Amino acid sequence: MKRITINDYKDIQPQAETVLVLGYFDGIHLGHKALLDRAREMANQRGLTVSVLTFPESPRLAFARFSPDLLRHLTSAERRYQLFEEYGVDQLYLMDFTSQFAATTPQEFINQYVKALKASVVVVGFDYHFGNSRATVADFKELFDGEVEVVGEVQLQGEKVSSTRIRKAIQDGRVHEANQLLGYPFETRGIVVHGDARGRTIGYPTANLAPLDAVHLPADGVYVADVAIAGKRYRAMASVGKNVTFDGTELRLEAHIFGFERYIYGETITIYWLEKIRDMIKFDGIDALMTQMKEDEQLALTWKDHD
Repeated sequence: MKRITINDYKDIQPQAETVLVLGYFDGIHLGHKALLDRAREMANQRGLTVSVLTFPESPRLAFARFSPDLLRHLTSAERRYQLFEEYGVDQLYLMDFTSQFAATTPQEFINQYVKALKASVVVVGFDYHFGNSRATVADFKELFDGEVEVVGEVQLQGEKVSSTRIRKAIQDGRVHEANQLLGYPFETRGIVVHGDARGRTIGYPTANLAPLDAVHLPADGVYVADVAIAGKRYRAMASVGKNVTFDGTELRLEAHIFGFERYIYGETITIYWLEKIRDMIKFDGIDALMTQMKEDEQLALTWKDHD
């Protein structure tokens, strides 16, 4: 897959006719996959490539009052690029959503971007909006002289699959549901750093993680997780939150990796969040904490995926 960063339509280089997918993809979920699958299917039928025009950051940055959450994603940029490639994209065009771009009229967008990208077919979701008037897919069909393929709503358990729904699931700790909606495990990548080394003294050494990507973290709690280290995957129990039993005040992200004893400070590892075990609890002392951790360990080691 070719990844091409452009500032505006003037940077678009001539290319062969293509099937063009439009939208903002914050973590490529099952709804987004449906768009990309349909584009790939149509491209194969016609002997065309698949192109995507999208934005690396949320368009809301150009409109809404800033909050740090606006820069956080469901999936890291590199993982999103991998998924685009896995799902059959040949050319990925990335452009910042700026005030200047936001002022583009619907017809200008089609003339300057869609036609410049040689789109013979455009694939969009049913709720796609574009241009400074937030034109709809019906408007797109009127203004564009090529073919427009509209992909309907994708549902899971009777509700629409959306980034908003996934974000809420993650923030509530419902990571298993988030994984089902994404179609792959929600993950956090980071560098292993030194912590308090308290876990080692109670028989549960942990890898403390400094997250590398602007990705949402799950709700505070203890989770069943898998951890990838140097290409190998291990079962773990991971926690997010403050060590309230020890009066901790800093947010910590750590994982106890079963059957793993090597020091890995400075290495980059990935936590795959599988299911929440429990909330963070303030225990009366070490003995109560140890009893609970043994129960957590049993749950984590025997956990199997379910629908």
